[in-house]
Amino acid sequence: MKVVFMGTPEFAVPSLKKLIEEKYNIIAVVTQPDRPKGRGKKTLPPPVKQLALEENIPVFQPERVKDSEFIETMKSLSPDLIIVIAFGQILPKEILDMPRFGCINVHGSLLPKYRGAAPIQWSVINGEEVTGVTTMFMDEGMDTGDMLLKGETPISKEDTSGDLHDKMSIVGAEVLKDTLDQLIRGNLKREKQNSSEATYAPMLKKEMGLINWNEPSNKIVNLIRGLSPWPSAYTFYKEFMLKVWKAQNYNKTYENALPGEIVEIIKDKGLIVKTGDGSLLITEIQVPNGKRMAVREYLRGHDMDKNTILGTKF
Repeated sequence: MKVVFMGTPEFAVPSLKKLIEEKYNIIAVVTQPDRPKGRGKKTLPPPVKQLALEENIPVFQPERVKDSEFIETMKSLSPDLIIVIAFGQILPKEILDMPRFGCINVHGSLLPKYRGAAPIQWSVINGEEVTGVTTMFMDEGMDTGDMLLKGETPISKEDTSGDLHDKMSIVGAEVLKDTLDQLIRGNLKREKQNSSEATYAPMLKKEMGLINWNEPSNKIVNLIRGLSPWPSAYTFYKEFMLKVWKAQNYNKTYENALPGEIVEIIKDKGLIVKTGDGSLLITEIQVPNGKRMAVREYLRGHDMDKNTILGTKF
């Protein structure tokens, strides 16, 4: 069986590794073009490309998979199966219909919940306790194809979307292996999605990270966890933006304080900030041109003023 693997970020790497370990005939890897990354904007290859090159697998990096030239390339490869994991482009019907066994996608949610570009992040932002991965046969819709197998992953109260991403990438590889095992044995069952139960997980934007201190503490903490490591939650302390990387509920109310007010500064712990329904403890921050650090470390070399209202530029 000739397999084409289409994927780009780190999330797809464990699945490609699993296919290599299982001795699947991977005739090509298709991934996004190399892009500038980091502060230095150095052009780097996607993680999937790096692994493919190490394994001497041919790599294709089309700017647009809908271009006729790339479609002709795919026809010449004549794949029996296409596996798609966080590839980053929508496949045209001509490619979806190409392989005799179809196109199988590994999606980072328990479908039909969290269709879309950022299912892992939104499951954390929305305070879910359990998520998982779903394999499905792809169709022309946005994550609407028939479901195949699922694997659940618990979400701890400390998990960031980055933590969950790493856990789910491993689960995804195992679920993909089981899916292909059943496909080969001929006992893979399809289940149509109930679209009435579907929810949407849109792409993240930087402006989503601005903390609204009028919100309940739990909601703010979940936002901070869900937007870590990107794009990150943030607020404003006087004249500068303050990224907030870690915070937790603090079981104390401050009746006379305003939402966003720094009500206590505990040097060996962090900042206590009033929220819409109570307070929370900020334990890790980042100032402009600085690195992430524990608040207690920052306070050793910098002063912060009690009763300052966060979220307001002075």
